[in-house]
Amino acid sequence: MLEVNSAPQSFLLLLSQFASVLGGRFFCFSFLCSLLALLALPLRSFGADAFHIGPLFDEFSLTLAPGHRTEALGPFYYNQEEETQSIWAVPPFFACEEDPATESVEYSFGYPVLSYARYGTQYRWQFCQLLSFAGGSTQTETVRDRFTLFPLYFQQRSSDPGQNYTAFVPIYGHLKHRLFRDDIFIVLFPFYSQTRKADVVTDNYGYPIFHLRHGDKLSGWQAWPFAGHEHKEVTTRTNGFNEVETIGGHDKLFVLWPLFFNNYGGLGTDNPQHEEGFIPCYTFLRSPQRDSTAVIWPFFSHVDDREKKYREWDAPWPFIEFARGEGKTTSRVWPFFSRSHSPSIESDFYLWPFYKHNSIHADPLDHHRTRILFFLYSDGSDKNTKTGDSRRRVAFWPFFTHHREFNGNTRLQILSVLEPFLPENENIEREYSPVYSLWRSEKNARTGTASQSLLWNLYRHETAPASKKCSLVFGLFQYQSAPEGKSVRLFYVPLTKTKAPQFSPLPETDGTSP
Repeated sequence: MLEVNSAPQSFLLLLSQFASVLGGRFFCFSFLCSLLALLALPLRSFGADAFHIGPLFDEFSLTLAPGHRTEALGPFYYNQEEETQSIWAVPPFFACEEDPATESVEYSFGYPVLSYARYGTQYRWQFCQLLSFAGGSTQTETVRDRFTLFPLYFQQRSSDPGQNYTAFVPIYGHLKHRLFRDDIFIVLFPFYSQTRKADVVTDNYGYPIFHLRHGDKLSGWQAWPFAGHEHKEVTTRTNGFNEVETIGGHDKLFVLWPLFFNNYGGLGTDNPQHEEGFIPCYTFLRSPQRDSTAVIWPFFSHVDDREKKYREWDAPWPFIEFARGEGKTTSRVWPFFSRSHSPSIESDFYLWPFYKHNSIHADPLDHHRTRILFFLYSDGSDKNTKTGDSRRRVAFWPFFTHHREFNGNTRLQILSVLEPFLPENENIEREYSPVYSLWRSEKNARTGTASQSLLWNLYRHETAPASKKCSLVFGLFQYQSAPEGKSVRLFYVPLTKTKAPQFSPLPETDGTSP
C-alpha cells in the first residue's frame, strides 16, 4: 500500500501511468492527466494532510476495519489494504484481490466474463463459463490439470494415470466426476453413451429414448416414452459411524409416459410406498406415513400426512390450497392471498407479487425477509437466538441498500443498481458498486468512527470520538479538528491553525492548606 506521506507522489505517478497507457488514442484525456499532474506539483509543499482533491485523488483510513484506501479519477480507480488483504481495481473493467495469509488471489475482467482464482495450489481460469483451465494438487494427486471448452471438449491430466480422461463431444470420449456422474463414456453421442453414478451403470442407445440399467441388485430398461421398468432389491450399507443401514428397494413401471405409472418404493423399510397414476384421471400414494389422492390432476387433491400431522385440500394445486394440522396450516387463493405456517417455516403473500414475507425459525437461526414486487423492495434480517446478535439488510431498487452487521457496523449506499438482485456478491461490490454509488456512509459501532462520501469524495466527512475531518469541492475547503488543535485550509492554503489549550497541573499540597 502507498504510504500516507507519499500521497502527492502517488497521485502524480498514477496520472502519469494513465497518460502513458492512453497515449495518442485518447489524446485529450492524456493531456488532462498531464495537466492535473502539473497543477498538483505546488500542493506538495503543504504536506500530505492537505492533499485531498476529492474525486481526483483521496486517501483515507477505512471506517469498518483497520486499513487504508486510495481512490482516484472518480470511480475508476481504487486501492485498498485491509489487514493481510489487498484489493486494487479499475471499475467496472478489472479487479484484483490478494491475501497472502490464505494464499489466495482473484482477478476478474468485466465480471463475469473473464476471471482467475487461486487458493493455495488450486487455480481456475474461465471465460464466460464456457472456456476454462483448472488444476492443482489434491490429497491423492500431486498434479491435476483440467481444460474445458463446454460442451465440446473435456480434458484432464493427472499424476495418477487412472484419473486421466479426454472427451470430444459428440464423437468419442471418457469423463470422470463431471456433469453429475462418476463416469461418462460416449461414442457418437447421442447414439451411444454409458454413465455411472455410484454402483448404478446406465447404457444409453439413442439418448434419451432407450437405455439398459444395472447395479447392486438393480436392473431396468426403458423405451421412452412408450414403456419402462426398473427393479431393485433391498440392500445394506455401512455408514460413516460404522453402522449398517438398510437401503429400501423399489419397483417402477411407466407406460406412455407421463400418462400411466405404477411405482413401489421403500420396500423392506418401515415406510413402504405405493404410487400409481393415470394422468389426468387420477393419481394416488399410499404409505403408513402419508396418503394422497388426486382426481382430474391437478384440479382436485387431498393429502393426509400422518408423519407431519396435517391434512390438505387443493382445488387446483397450487392456486387454491387449504391445510390444517400441527405440522402445517395454509390458506391460499392465488394471487390474492396466502398464509402458510409450520413449526419452523412461515410464508405469506398478499396480491402476489406485490407483498411477500418469509421466515425460518431453526435455533440458533431466526430469519425474516419481506419483499415488495420481487426485488423492488427487500428487508431481510437474521438473528442468533442464543447471543441476541442480529443483522439486517434493506434494499430499495435502484435507490439504496443499507446493511447492519452482527457486530453493529452499518453501511448505506445510494444508488444500488445490482446489489438488490445479487446480495453479498463480492465481485459486484468490487467492480460495479463504485461506479454508481453516489453516496456512501459507514459507521463502526465498536470504535465510534463514521464516514460519509458524496460523488466520489467531492464531499467527504469523517468523525471519530476525538477528531473530525471534512473536505469539500476537490479539497478547496478542508477542515480538521483533533486533540492537538484545529486547522482550516481554503484553496489548499492554510488559513487558521489553533492549538488545544494547555493546562498546567495544580501544585501538590501536603493537605494542610485550606
